[in-house]
Amino acid sequence: MKISQIVCAFPPYAGGIGQSAYRLGEILSREHQVNTFTLIPSNEKTPPKTSYNQRVHFLRPNLRSGHGALPFSLLLKLFPSEIIYLHYPFFGTDALILLFCSVFKKKRLFIHYHMDTPALPGNKKMLSIPSRLIFKKLMKRAEKIIVGSRDYAENGKLSKIYQEFPEKIKIIPFGVESDVFKPKITADKEAKQRLATDIVNFVNRRFIKRGGHTLLFVGGLDSAHYFKGLNILIEAISTISLPFSLNIIGDGDLKKQYQQQVAKFNLNKKVNFLGRVSEEELIRQYQNADVLLLPSINSHEAFGLVLIEAMACGLPVIASNLIGVRSVFTNGREGLICEPGKVKDLNEKILSLISDEGKRLEMSRAARKLVEEKYAWEKVADQILDEFSTN
Repeated sequence: MKISQIVCAFPPYAGGIGQSAYRLGEILSREHQVNTFTLIPSNEKTPPKTSYNQRVHFLRPNLRSGHGALPFSLLLKLFPSEIIYLHYPFFGTDALILLFCSVFKKKRLFIHYHMDTPALPGNKKMLSIPSRLIFKKLMKRAEKIIVGSRDYAENGKLSKIYQEFPEKIKIIPFGVESDVFKPKITADKEAKQRLATDIVNFVNRRFIKRGGHTLLFVGGLDSAHYFKGLNILIEAISTISLPFSLNIIGDGDLKKQYQQQVAKFNLNKKVNFLGRVSEEELIRQYQNADVLLLPSINSHEAFGLVLIEAMACGLPVIASNLIGVRSVFTNGREGLICEPGKVKDLNEKILSLISDEGKRLEMSRAARKLVEEKYAWEKVADQILDEFSTN
């Protein structure tokens, strides 16, 4: 089957939507012919070289703003496709896809619904108006709408569509390569192996990490990811007296603003801006950290891929009580839920974990087990292939 996958961003450029689209495209390429269409960042002169199973086409439309665009040339490229697979949101392009599928009614439209788009800042709010106007028509036109959690389908912007057309909604979680993202030392079921692992972890925490606990934040530091809540996190750690360090992975136009906030709270010696890192270094950071933090402030955060990447590496997590995010793990088992935007609550949750070594160890084991049972890509792959293989 010929599938055209359409997404606003794609590796090697940063972003959870793009990373998901890459993985999903590779899965679908096992049984189908996949062409992925995406935007090349406006500051890039030439498309990157790729060696994926899917064919990737980087578009450079004249009408664009950030991750929104009107790539009219895309329409001609869609004719050979049997399935149009749109990753939502993609402002501007979603309107073109609706127009195309309304004219060519035999085309099958699948939508992968990543997140709602509330409270957009600045001119992005104006640019989103056309997408808001066509939202219901677009979703009604779709044959299937894939969403990461039932919680998000029932309680987010999709809720009315879910109530009216429940047969369209397909609940498939995002996945992680659990054989790549894994703990530095994996505990075996045998008692001796578990004991050896516990001894190594104890030595690591007591002696190697005697300078304090390592907190980790992974996310874009650009205006498109303003909702990640890093400013809340910086303020929350400013009153922690226990020894710790915070490693921040990511980059973007808001980095200087965050650095100024760090300086304001005299945290320069405790906070490290690591920038963008390779996948190997990212995994190493997960493996060596004590807690992963995702303090997002609104429903732009619908799932949080970093949560399952961290848990796959045996890392307990703290995440905001947001629709979708709150259902990725069980509060108190693999991590803790905090109230979005509440500095004091986040501060208390961090303290409760870094001061309780036993709790962190229990959560570490539970986190890895959850990923193996629910979020390993091979389990997700079967669900994805089933949806695209049925009429």
